Amino acid sequence: MLLLRLVLALCACFSASAAFAQCRINALDALPERGVIHLGSKVGPMPLVILLHGSTGTGAEMLRESGLAATADAHGFVIVSPDGGITAGQGYVWNIPGVPTVTGALPGKDARDDVAYLTGLIDRLAATGCVDVKRVYATGLSGGGRMTSLLGCVVPRRFAAIAPVVGLRAGRPLAADRSRADPASCRPTKPLPVLAFSGDADTTNPITGGGAPYWQYPQTVALQRWAALNHCSEPYARNLGAAVYEQGYARCDGDVTVAARVMRGGKHSWSVVDNEAMWGFLSRHTR
Repeated sequence: MLLLRLVLALCACFSASAAFAQCRINALDALPERGVIHLGSKVGPMPLVILLHGSTGTGAEMLRESGLAATADAHGFVIVSPDGGITAGQGYVWNIPGVPTVTGALPGKDARDDVAYLTGLIDRLAATGCVDVKRVYATGLSGGGRMTSLLGCVVPRRFAAIAPVVGLRAGRPLAADRSRADPASCRPTKPLPVLAFSGDADTTNPITGGGAPYWQYPQTVALQRWAALNHCSEPYARNLGAAVYEQGYARCDGDVTVAARVMRGGKHSWSVVDNEAMWGFLSRHTR
């Protein structure tokens, strides 16, 4: 028995050392070109959360304002919070094809392809040995939530789950009826778990619809579209406490769920998010 315990202890030490060796920490120093990386643990490969800032923001601001670094430290995941590809105001915006930015202009033809950039960034991070490609997640605030939704629409196989914040979309507003989502602009090729966070006092992206030209349709329309895409059959609604309720769909393909958690009185900010609940949802899924 003593010998067995010694062998098991040696194996555990070897496994930890091997895992540490797989994560080449110094290789992260040059990544990405703009933005920040927070390493929640030095033993890899680890889950990766891509955190996308709102319009005219920066990755550094988003990491600070979200408070997700503390969650990463507690649970051992990597955060990368890059900057958008288009300069705007004091920061950047994301290139969502066919959708005007917060400036009112469509992304130029020479604008960086942010889908290609972000998927390439995943590959570069995975090459360091610090990231588990089966546990890659995306979240983002406002314009970053729209970009997160776009990633779910066009490259769902790169993500295990997404969690847009005050920015859930399911494609562009339909040109003929902007209270509906254009089905042609969101056609994911696999079921994708979705958990959105929002506030019912949000006047920038009202959950009942309206706002700027790139918002328009209600959050319920986005939820219904994701439920249809994931072939969900069981709608539900429940209170999670005095301040938060959840609307969603269960019994979906691939054992995924689609839901939105709404904070009563919540505004257009990260304050509507429970970081532990977000990570609890994301971490349940692998691809």
